[in-house]
Amino acid sequence: MGPRDAGTVVVLVPGMFGAANDFRLMARDLVAAVPGIQVWAVDRREESLADRSGFEGTDPAGHYLDGRYRTLDPATAGYFGRWGLARTLDDLWCVVRAARAGGRRRVVLGGHSWGATTAMAYAAWDFGGRPGHRDLTALAVLDGGVRGAFEGSGAPVRDSPDEVRERLAAIAGGQVFDMALSAVGVGDRAESTQIWYQLAGWYARHDPEGRSVLQDRVPEALRVPFPVTNAALLGTFVDAGFGWPNDISVHSGHLAAEADADGVRGWVDTGITPIGRVAEAYAGPVPGVWEWYWPARLSVDLDVSDAYADTDLARSLGLRLRHASGLGIPLYAFQTSAYRGTAVESARRVVAESRIPYAVYESDEGMNHLDPLFAATAHNTATHTLAAFLGRVTQV
Repeated sequence: MGPRDAGTVVVLVPGMFGAANDFRLMARDLVAAVPGIQVWAVDRREESLADRSGFEGTDPAGHYLDGRYRTLDPATAGYFGRWGLARTLDDLWCVVRAARAGGRRRVVLGGHSWGATTAMAYAAWDFGGRPGHRDLTALAVLDGGVRGAFEGSGAPVRDSPDEVRERLAAIAGGQVFDMALSAVGVGDRAESTQIWYQLAGWYARHDPEGRSVLQDRVPEALRVPFPVTNAALLGTFVDAGFGWPNDISVHSGHLAAEADADGVRGWVDTGITPIGRVAEAYAGPVPGVWEWYWPARLSVDLDVSDAYADTDLARSLGLRLRHASGLGIPLYAFQTSAYRGTAVESARRVVAESRIPYAVYESDEGMNHLDPLFAATAHNTATHTLAAFLGRVTQV
């Protein structure tokens, strides 16, 4: 998004299970706020494996819930076990080089969650003897990064040599997909949760006040005991008030206290992230918000990259993190309540251990992990502060 003659391109990388439409709303707001920028959102190559054709018709629920879509069988996807960080950064290098073409003078690389980790890894990466940060004007990390960015979640980084060996052995044995989202309880395929979330977004986008098309078929984990609208069902999928983990929820609102004349309850927006904005992003069809197939090898590599150093373990995995100490470009870091302050703490460590000339640290404890992506423009602290940072670096 943005004017064709923009002199600056902001390249944003989505996080774990995230896809390019994560950034549609943020990109629109940034382009409106900062003159002379384009925003590019990246889909990793694995997104080409998702069958989103059902969202182009009028009956996506039938297409996906009746099994008419094309799925990827891990037994036939051994190649997927090799799609790690090196593959991702080689692809991202192509994007950054394209962003620098055509006379554009500045590229700011950023990302959300593990997309922030990916951006930081790119900056320290060795591309045939050339540090990745040499291609960049600045870095912008949203609720993620390296050097302990996720410590506040309480989940340990799985990067011990023994654990890495076990995980690589599992991948070699055919466990090529990371199945973390299956814990939500809506299906046992790699793409099950993502399909349910996009379906909910599609119907909430196209008929928000209509009675939910999905409610009678929704898995037990996502069911409410009374009729709701399409918008309200999406609200129960994504709002923090329904018990979802901080890292997959937003502050949107609540179910209406009373039903309408037909006995159906709607959704009431009271939070910073209106359900209509979530629906706009989730509906697709392409690009999507949720990546269907996340490479288990990429999870291993990103865990090991947290040390942000050219360690023996990193080298054994082919990770070329050789230039972290030489970083010499400005850094923006934003954190929500998700990791209890460790996202900014980790950014401060990176600055202290490098040549970064200045950094901007921002936070909003009233946000959950996904709020910066979808919150209303007027209430989005991340967009406002990132726009101010971009305004500064584009004047250089």
